[in-house]
Amino acid sequence: MENWFSPELIALIKEAEQPYAYIALLLIAAAFPIAWGIPRLLRGPQPRHGSIVFGRNIFDGVLFPALWLGLVWMARAFCLHRHLPLAVFKVVVPILLSLLVIRLTVRVMRVAFPKSGVVRAVEKTVSWLAWAGVVLWITGVLPSFIDALDDVHWKMGSGTMSLATILEGAIVAGVALMVTLWISSAIETSLLKGATGQQLSWRKAAANLVRAVLVFVGLLLALSAVGIDLTALSVMGGAIGVGLGLGLQKLAANYVSGFVILAERALRIGDTVKVDGFEGRITDITTRYTVMRALNGRESIVPNEMMITQRVESATLADPRLALSTVVQVGYDTDIDALVPQILAILPDIKRVIADPKPSVQLSAFASDGLELTVSFWISDPENGTGSVKSDVNMALLRLFNANSIEIPFPQRVVRVMRVQGTPSDEGVIPGAQSSPTLATSSAPAASAEELQDAPPSAGQGPGFLEPGGAGGA
Repeated sequence: MENWFSPELIALIKEAEQPYAYIALLLIAAAFPIAWGIPRLLRGPQPRHGSIVFGRNIFDGVLFPALWLGLVWMARAFCLHRHLPLAVFKVVVPILLSLLVIRLTVRVMRVAFPKSGVVRAVEKTVSWLAWAGVVLWITGVLPSFIDALDDVHWKMGSGTMSLATILEGAIVAGVALMVTLWISSAIETSLLKGATGQQLSWRKAAANLVRAVLVFVGLLLALSAVGIDLTALSVMGGAIGVGLGLGLQKLAANYVSGFVILAERALRIGDTVKVDGFEGRITDITTRYTVMRALNGRESIVPNEMMITQRVESATLADPRLALSTVVQVGYDTDIDALVPQILAILPDIKRVIADPKPSVQLSAFASDGLELTVSFWISDPENGTGSVKSDVNMALLRLFNANSIEIPFPQRVVRVMRVQGTPSDEGVIPGAQSSPTLATSSAPAASAEELQDAPPSAGQGPGFLEPGGAGGA
């Protein structure tokens, strides 16, 4: 067995075989219900959506593995004081520590970036690295692995850099990034809670600023912990400035435009706007882009620079109320003075139609087929769409017309049958061809039978359609 396993693992196995080693297992098992019960009492019966500390089911939160790890560490101190075997703790403590790291990373990433597709890949990477570290620690290979990484080093400025230093820096930077994202997410949740309208835009801007500052400070602390001279960042700052001046102008403009939008409050979360031919409701404003959602479910990601430089039509900037209208025709014999009050009486009873401003009815045109009425009304929730309320108004008008026997006119046409007569040269008829009746349509109003009978025939025309000897008298 000594040829296959490291001396640390062999010593661990021998220590686990000693008497009273099972006491450590009992203490670890007893700590489990305590670590689960405390978060359950603190959280309450209802789960908290998006909570990093409690998670959705307590087991996937950060507090549960942290409490369990703390209780196990206290049990280890008790066994050490009683001179009991500690082999089980050498296995359980790294496992709980890895579980805590995984839960912290998963919960923070899901809360900080809820719609990002990279979160799942980061979760898998952190899980594999954490469990690989546990295996290396338990088997005793981790110290040798770190020494091998430390042997690969090179000169960098006035100091020395190695693979072990890079690994340490990555771990410290990751922990600092998780902590800063956790703090910024908690601050953002506290700021945005219960905020509406203009307060929401201001608090969103403050939350984005706090997150940027915390992430920047966390990275600086991580670099200092690794041993990197921060004065070298001046050169990097110059390079970033050149990059912003050459290739990152659009990206920088989008970030600056995002803070301008949130600070000016000309565009707010919840506003209904139209930009670049896309109309929808603003659901989120980030530092780089604005998310708009249309009523049909489609979403548009608009760069913030476009929201600043292009014309944006807002339906809810100064007043969320929106005026709508529908057009209907009635016959010329309709009593308009009696119809208008009836239309105004049914409009307030329609859902979503508000009473102030009051609805109105105008005689907008004398159409060829009837009198054209324009019915205008207002709504206070344009974010819910306009199609349904227009349909409700049209249905109410149709029911009103049917109840009062009011006819909605439709176009009517008169068809006259004329027989072409005369010489072929005069009428343009091909010699030898038989003349046939020709159909002609007219958009004039339909003539009565008396008018057709009294009208004299035109030049070259035979008896009228309703005259004796014509087609009607045949």
